[in-house]
Amino acid sequence: MASPGTVLIAVGMFLLAVASCLPATTAQEAATPSPSPSPAPAPSPGYVNLTHLLALAGPFTTFLRYLEQTDVIDTFQNQANNTEQGITIFVPTNEAFSSLKQPSLSNLTQSQLRSLLLFHALPQYYSLEQFKNLSQEGPTSTFAGGQYTLNFTYSSGLVRVFSSWANPSISSSIFSTAPVALYQVKRVLLPEAIFGAAPPAAPAPAPSPESGNPADLAPSEGSGLSSPKGSPSGANSSPRQNHGGAATRLVLGVAGGLMLLC
Repeated sequence: MASPGTVLIAVGMFLLAVASCLPATTAQEAATPSPSPSPAPAPSPGYVNLTHLLALAGPFTTFLRYLEQTDVIDTFQNQANNTEQGITIFVPTNEAFSSLKQPSLSNLTQSQLRSLLLFHALPQYYSLEQFKNLSQEGPTSTFAGGQYTLNFTYSSGLVRVFSSWANPSISSSIFSTAPVALYQVKRVLLPEAIFGAAPPAAPAPAPSPESGNPADLAPSEGSGLSSPKGSPSGANSSPRQNHGGAATRLVLGVAGGLMLLC
């Protein structure tokens, strides 16, 4: 059995060994690089307030009033902020509504007015450049669904929207950041499903007969129509010439007779 002194010496040596190892461990931990932080997630697109945009971006108060009156604004707002597809809206100006005389919107039912407004939007975001491919795909479904379709043409950046009654071009981009696009048009898009086929265009009026230039109507020199114009110096001069020749002959005859008498 070990003596108490030996045990104390052994414990002391053990504590010294532990104490000598502590600084090395701390240094080793300090030298170990900390792991790099994980990248922050990409921020989600901000909320797009369509009411705010339409109220401040231009003369679109009439369209906005109809959207709010029919609650279509809620449908568009949900599509803009809660779907991956996004939305594209064709926004008529106030003047487009005020200049619309026939057909009138005043006789539409609430359901028809709602369909008319839904007809002005596509349930997907399209940049102006994307209309180049869309124009080659034929009729495109709108929010109104069914037979409420639109056609498009694209030429050198100019996009034209074809409905039954109007074929306006996109005159400007109000807002275009995925997933929301608002484009200004200067005509109200009228679906054939509500208003029927557009009446044929009125024929162009026949041109009025042009009044002739008096110089063009005057008879040309040497034409057969010039004889009345020249009658005072032409036809009337022949009798005077004949009378003058008879008088000359009479005078010559009298003179000859006198000479014989002499």
